[in-house]
Amino acid sequence: MILCRLIKYRFTNNIRNFSNLADLSPKERLVRCKEMAPKYRKDPVIKVLNTTEFTSIFTEELNSLSSIFKQYGYEIRIAGGAVRDLLLGKQPKDLDFATTATPDQMKTMFTEENIRMINMNGEKHGTITPRINDKENFEVTTLRIDVVTDGRHAEVQYTTDWFLDANRRDLTINSMFLGFDGTVYDYFYGFDDLQNKRIAFVGEASQRIQEDYLRILRYFRFYGRIAEESNKHEEETLKAIRDNVDGLERISGERIWVELKKILEGNFAGEIMTKIIECNIGPYIGLPKDCNTEDLLNVWKHLQGVDTNAITLLSSLINSDEEAMVLHGRLKFSAFERDLLLFLVQNRSPKLEEKPLKPYQRLVLLSKNNKTKLWVIELLKYLNSEHIKEFEDWDVPRFPVNGSMLKEKGIANGKEMGYVLNKLKDHWIEKDTCLSAEEILKELPHILDLTTHLVNHFSV
Repeated sequence: MILCRLIKYRFTNNIRNFSNLADLSPKERLVRCKEMAPKYRKDPVIKVLNTTEFTSIFTEELNSLSSIFKQYGYEIRIAGGAVRDLLLGKQPKDLDFATTATPDQMKTMFTEENIRMINMNGEKHGTITPRINDKENFEVTTLRIDVVTDGRHAEVQYTTDWFLDANRRDLTINSMFLGFDGTVYDYFYGFDDLQNKRIAFVGEASQRIQEDYLRILRYFRFYGRIAEESNKHEEETLKAIRDNVDGLERISGERIWVELKKILEGNFAGEIMTKIIECNIGPYIGLPKDCNTEDLLNVWKHLQGVDTNAITLLSSLINSDEEAMVLHGRLKFSAFERDLLLFLVQNRSPKLEEKPLKPYQRLVLLSKNNKTKLWVIELLKYLNSEHIKEFEDWDVPRFPVNGSMLKEKGIANGKEMGYVLNKLKDHWIEKDTCLSAEEILKELPHILDLTTHLVNHFSV
């Protein structure tokens, strides 16, 4: 057993150090990267794309960008996810570009062409963002290799070799390039994997994961987007994930939540979250150690095809306010997401009344938060209620009594007025919010008598 652990330790450390090229000269690094590369196509050109989706991306601004790079003798291609989407016949939401030009060369080029550059923070990562015709922004990143990685960040070296840039990317389906003439460049069989609905890392999965541990969740996110079956993961990939799961401790909660949210809103969300928990990822992303996946799958079963907040499905794994706040502390939810999570955990027990929506309307009417109706809609989705549409169409009535009216009746400001207002509102709700202000105020003597009785009782 000890020998096995020692072998595993040496193996994993070799992977970590294998990608550390800092001790080599820049030229030697490029040679070493090619030596380290997994199986690849000698001729990466696999097809020429000429679809409606592809031709529609060429706005006047994109054509101008292409002309500028051509004029200055630098190559530019579409990179990553947009290539994947276009090959799937989808219109890409975002276009990312890669180029042989360095950031300094791009800055010189755009300056000479009087083109404004924005978001200069990207420059440290090799990205320059020109704004063409003061209308459209384009993120253009220099080809690069990773010299040193620590599981979160990388020190990079620029290159003009498209193969080496493809080699540093996470998944094969994200490692392709697309020329402006429609030529598809695929070094690592990403197109084959895309056709086979297969999600695979470029080369050794453990190495890719150790370069950036967030790739664990990116794997599951893209599995949900591409795969046709809910549980057809390759065991070798899952083993690499299980062996490296503790690296997620190094990743910020904000980055984790971006990926997890997309998983929860994607295909096979229930099954994928179950697999995430089986791989022992839960404790590293803020989930309880013992998650109830049965509840998760039950909720997911009726949420499929329903437009819902990611928090709604996630809440099925949370059992208490304390667990909810631990998760919030790790993932850094927005205020709305945090409060929705707490609301669902506190109110998801079924409420049985003759009028099914009344207890949920009461939650809204008694709340001072204007988001409560939205929370209740998510709660009804969680509970698989058949009255969601009716509740969505419900116009929240305005309570007709206010503090000024009570003041005229001799009620003092402060706790007494708050108590009386709440009691009157309870009475109004019980009468199905049909009473006028005058009718509600008829209940005031009874409430005051009850208040006096309570005060006398507790003062004895």
